[in-house]
Amino acid sequence: MSKLDEVFQQRLQRHHDELRWLYMELYENDSMFSELCTQMYEYYRQRRTSLRNRDAKREKNQDWFKQKDVLGMMLYIDNFAGDIHGVQEKLDYIRSCKVNCIHLMPFLDTPKGRSDGGYAVADFRKVRPDLGTMEDLAELTDLCHRKEISVCMDFVMNHTSEDHEWARRARAGEGEYMSRYFCFDSYDIPARYEQTVPQVFPTTAPGNFTYIEDMKHFVMTTFYPYQWDLNYRNPRVFNEMMYNFLYLANQGIDIIRIDAVPYIWKELGTQSRNLPQVHTIVRMMRMIGEIVCPGVALLGEVVMEPEKVAPYFGTVEKPECHMLYNVTTMATIWHTLATQDTRLLKKQLDTVSSLPREYTFLNYLRCHDDIGWGLDYGTLKYWGMDEALHKRFLNDYYTGKFPGSESRGELYNDDAVTQDARFCGTVASMCGIESAGFENNPEKMERAIRLDVMLHAYMLAQSGIPMLYSGDEVGQVNDYTYKEDWEKNQDSRYIHRGAFRWDLEENIKDSNSVEGRLFSALEALVMARKKSAVFDAEATVATVDMGDPSLICILRETEDLLMKGFFNFSEGGKTVVLEEGDRYKDMLGKRVLKGETFWLEGHDFVWLCRGKEKGKA
Repeated sequence: MSKLDEVFQQRLQRHHDELRWLYMELYENDSMFSELCTQMYEYYRQRRTSLRNRDAKREKNQDWFKQKDVLGMMLYIDNFAGDIHGVQEKLDYIRSCKVNCIHLMPFLDTPKGRSDGGYAVADFRKVRPDLGTMEDLAELTDLCHRKEISVCMDFVMNHTSEDHEWARRARAGEGEYMSRYFCFDSYDIPARYEQTVPQVFPTTAPGNFTYIEDMKHFVMTTFYPYQWDLNYRNPRVFNEMMYNFLYLANQGIDIIRIDAVPYIWKELGTQSRNLPQVHTIVRMMRMIGEIVCPGVALLGEVVMEPEKVAPYFGTVEKPECHMLYNVTTMATIWHTLATQDTRLLKKQLDTVSSLPREYTFLNYLRCHDDIGWGLDYGTLKYWGMDEALHKRFLNDYYTGKFPGSESRGELYNDDAVTQDARFCGTVASMCGIESAGFENNPEKMERAIRLDVMLHAYMLAQSGIPMLYSGDEVGQVNDYTYKEDWEKNQDSRYIHRGAFRWDLEENIKDSNSVEGRLFSALEALVMARKKSAVFDAEATVATVDMGDPSLICILRETEDLLMKGFFNFSEGGKTVVLEEGDRYKDMLGKRVLKGETFWLEGHDFVWLCRGKEKGKA
């Protein structure tokens, strides 16, 4: 047996019994399990030597993605640099942002006009032709690895485009392919599903089924009519999607983002969300990765409160996702800014801090999607807030309709009946940079920049992996030109998916420009985070009650260091009191404080630390 085969067999032996047990529990199909094992070996053999070496290194350092110097950036290939070759040419700029992990937003082949931003995949093994080829992708990941940049991509497991080969053959009446979806020749069973399954987009895509005229069948389409839900009760679906997963991993992808994880398994009489079989599938996916490509991490997209997403980490003994999105905290940050009340944010941070330290969250202020106001309304109701009224207030605030708001943006899926809606806009526009620039008001711009930096400082002070959205580092504002594009003008999310403004990048060296001030401030934060052990994943994290609901203090502590991050979510300045006798140093080099009060401007922050870094005098 060769050394190569020996490594594979050792990994397979480590997981074989559990993997087989779970597979048989779902499918009771021994021949399909044998095929899966055979194919895993084939994909392992096809893995490039450089990737197998990367796997071996990461097997020895399984916390590679938890390091405090990790900073991610989400970007659309075409918006950022035109195509994959363009991204290669911009890697030095990415490194200048201190970014060492790029999340390439969906780039697989999708039908024009029916792509859902790239999430309606027509071919899992083909790059969108205008962006490049799979060979280009492998070349990009190889170059990224040489520059110490990891690469993340989306893997859409829940559904395919109606243009996918499987869907086309199902539409033609081929039973084998119809069984890979949920196809019904009458509305009887779909009607029973509709009784318990919530609608994702009740305004723009009501219902969970679409009638396909030319095949005379109803097909389950949870998201949009052109996205057909896959039937994971069929072992062929699971196997083939795992082969797609391994094929993409073999292109050099380091992090696979599993889209819409909770929806994967459907069952009559339930909400078809978060069912136990979903965890079985993700656990099997984790083991398959650890056998074939252990250097690849799984990032789960689960849109719920931190304590409810925690099951998707699995357990220490039987892990599932390596990391999960901290979606609710993102929405709560913007709620906190609008209300100037940090109580809910503090409660959420305390909840996250109480979870096992092995759990890694991905933190961000904005992403490619809208902001859905999925807050903790049980707690807010206890505090006297009405859910419907509060959502309307938040949307009015961030669209600039509320008196005193400087935010600008647009609503998404605005429901005239329920008065519910989601919000779209860039960080800079939500912070007031757009309105200040439009008014040419220096005082407003000063406040907007300070707020923008403060929010990024808060995001970086949390435990987990910080992620920027491309353009945030230069204060890019909303792009309203999407309204001139017939493919995009019905989807307001494109307001914050505009092409990257390379003319703004030219100003990052100008310390007087908006771009230069934001870029340098962010650079200082990232470097301070990178240098101090107080930001290690092992540090304990808690909050301190400030006695003022508009202030929040994040406390991070190691054996040798104590950090306090103070953040003022109020528009007005506040006096902050330090414990007498404690000597703190501003981590950004502004001042030394000893047992005194200090003034914190409205929407400002300070990172203070005491103690000694190991190895430093």
